[in-house]
Amino acid sequence: MPIPSRAALVEHLVRTRIAGDVATPRDNNLAHYRKLANGDRHYWLGLELGDRWTDEQDVLAVMAERCGVDDDPGHRAGQDTIDPELTVDALDRMAARLRKAAAARERVLFATGHPGALLDVHSRTAAALRAAGCDVVRIPGGLTADEGYVVQFADVAVFERGATLWHTHSPEPMNAILDGLRAMDQPLPDLVVADHGWAGRAGQRGIDAVGYADCNDPALFIGEAEGTLQVAVPLDDHVLDPRFYEPLTAYLLDAAGLL
Repeated sequence: MPIPSRAALVEHLVRTRIAGDVATPRDNNLAHYRKLANGDRHYWLGLELGDRWTDEQDVLAVMAERCGVDDDPGHRAGQDTIDPELTVDALDRMAARLRKAAAARERVLFATGHPGALLDVHSRTAAALRAAGCDVVRIPGGLTADEGYVVQFADVAVFERGATLWHTHSPEPMNAILDGLRAMDQPLPDLVVADHGWAGRAGQRGIDAVGYADCNDPALFIGEAEGTLQVAVPLDDHVLDPRFYEPLTAYLLDAAGLL
């Protein structure tokens, strides 16, 4: 995979709708911001937000700043956006944290609630960090959560139920991993690279966490704003073809000095 320049990556993100005019509609974004503000923990993605974000307009302001959605509260339906420049800025911040992990040969855990789209992104990043000398966490066997199993494919923890990998926002699979490691007297990760509740709960439990988040998943951007999460990369987390993320992954790994 050729390494795209910043300008080429921005063009690719817009063309594939990973950023720019994304598929997630405005009304869906606003509904999620409202539910987070109303205290629906499904939308907190493993974070503990207390009563600090009870105004959905405050949530919208964070999302406009960190994700690039339209900041007009009167825009209630139709198209919404992710700013591709913010996506690449966040990739650069994530790359700096990965570079630090590689230099210190840290212990790193990878996990995804979006296996249909982001499994390969995480897997390639795990392989690059392992090649740089990092200890990629092998999760304990037999872990359960949410009436399913927490398993690992290609170095990435995922949630499985009924012989199928599931899309999940739940923080419980990450709880199962961290509690399982403690029960086996294994060290916790120095860094978690994830998304959804996997990233949010790791950050909430005091572990350095970086992750990917869509424009209808405001909690991780709030976590970054509050310092609980180190980086939240804005992107559409399930576009048409998982291969569309390959230039993004190549850019990230090159920026981190891992290629």
